[in-house]
Amino acid sequence: MVDSNTPSMIEASDNLPREVRVAQLRNTIETLEIADRIAHHGYLITSSELADLMDVNASAVTSRGDNWVWRNWVVSRVRREGNQILWQLDRVD
Repeated sequence: MVDSNTPSMIEASDNLPREVRVAQLRNTIETLEIADRIAHHGYLITSSELADLMDVNASAVTSRGDNWVWRNWVVSRVRREGNQILWQLDRVD
């Protein structure tokens, strides 16, 4: 899995216009608010939904194991329904 905070990506984003960087920050805040809402309501999400939220490949989500931390949330594999793995986010304060 590629970390979106690798030095080359950070350097590249420093060269972007301020408006683009602010738009990226708005997108990040929106993503974090969505994750917070999912955690707050106890919604279960699929691996592909979680991968979309994290902006990674779905295989990067499933290869991490049953419990791990992403930003401000503990991500837990809750159960499997058919061919879908369901995940739960719990806010870490």
